[in-house]
Amino acid sequence: MDINEIKKYIPHRYPFLLVDRVTEIEEGKRIAGIKCVTANEPFFQGHFPDFPVMPGVLIVESMAQLGAILAFYSVKQSQDEAIKGSLDKYIPLFTGIEDAKFRRPVVPGDTLRIELNVIKQRGTIWRLSGQAFVEDKLAAEAVIQAILQKRT
Repeated sequence: MDINEIKKYIPHRYPFLLVDRVTEIEEGKRIAGIKCVTANEPFFQGHFPDFPVMPGVLIVESMAQLGAILAFYSVKQSQDEAIKGSLDKYIPLFTGIEDAKFRRPVVPGDTLRIELNVIKQRGTIWRLSGQAFVEDKLAAEAVIQAILQKRT
């Protein structure tokens, strides 16, 4: 799934769209994707000018965006007609972040490979276990929970 396809599934846009490609997706089970970290990311201006490091919260946000793609994709593939026909009326929102750990800095030039596995899914609530790698080295991990919230 390229960036144009990704934009069909989640509402995030530049400068806050933090997923560049989906490389694997298995409906209701797992997803993998990448974020290419470049020197011209807006957050590097202040984090930190002399030693640019991707903020950990944005790595977790990348995981969450990938999880939202999986959730919307899975709903779209499902038979749940109540949501399926009106995905544009829903927005993904965090409901929890647990056990977040940051193992190594992510810097310009890195390709962040993110993998998420569904722990539990009930209705519009999703709980996923995520890991982010640079090459084969674990950079971050977290358990995230989110809901597909109907817009009011």
